[in-house]
Amino acid sequence: MTEQTRPLAVVTGASSGIGRELAAEFARNGFDVVMAAEDAGIAEAARAIGYGATTTPVRVDLASRAGVEELYAAVRAAGRAPAAVAINAGVGVAGDFARDNDLDAELNLINLNVASAVHLARLVLPDMIEAGSGRVLFTSSIAASGPGPYQATYAASKAFLYSFAQALRQELGDTGVTVTALLPGPTETDFFDRAGLQDTKLGQMDKDDPAQVAREGFEALMAGKDHVVAGSFKNKAQVAGARVVPDPLKAKAQGKLTEPGSADG
Repeated sequence: MTEQTRPLAVVTGASSGIGRELAAEFARNGFDVVMAAEDAGIAEAARAIGYGATTTPVRVDLASRAGVEELYAAVRAAGRAPAAVAINAGVGVAGDFARDNDLDAELNLINLNVASAVHLARLVLPDMIEAGSGRVLFTSSIAASGPGPYQATYAASKAFLYSFAQALRQELGDTGVTVTALLPGPTETDFFDRAGLQDTKLGQMDKDDPAQVAREGFEALMAGKDHVVAGSFKNKAQVAGARVVPDPLKAKAQGKLTEPGSADG
């Protein structure tokens, strides 16, 4: 891979929400950006970034192995090892796992949130190690801090990402590559509509600004921090409190926020 003037960043889930704002943060701070998402909006998102950055939209379904491979091919085609990769793409599925939810939707969530993150990390990390530097950001969630009734696979996937990020950070300690986990709380994106959470207390509560979340994530990544709980003080308090609350109590409290129809309760 050849050297270029501007470092290269890769952001997944970049057509909207936190991912789009992360791409803007990278561009604002001197990076070119490869931006990936499954929807057609990725082209417009890439055109709108600005800041003198070269932005490359890649429309791929990262829930498939082929989609991850296609994204990595686009990164290789950029001609340089990525200096930063934000593994942000994810989806939620709300509802009663055993009695209501569609199995294919649950398995798609695992493929996107978990399998694609592992796959993409395994592809880009050797390039970073060879270069002797790099930064990887995994978008986890404050949902990683406890069980998530009525979004069981989602919360479990975010717990996986947090643990995975911390483990990789330790393994890569002597390589010049750092790993950071971003833990946002409820954020003003289309996630709640897509996940079917709008009729829940969680879906109706006040939400954080995705630009603020992305900025805090970017700053933590650049500082080489192991993780950052982004957004409101309430998010930080929830994660801190989760360390001392038994899992059954956390599950009960979370279920009151995510149970279908709870917005009317």
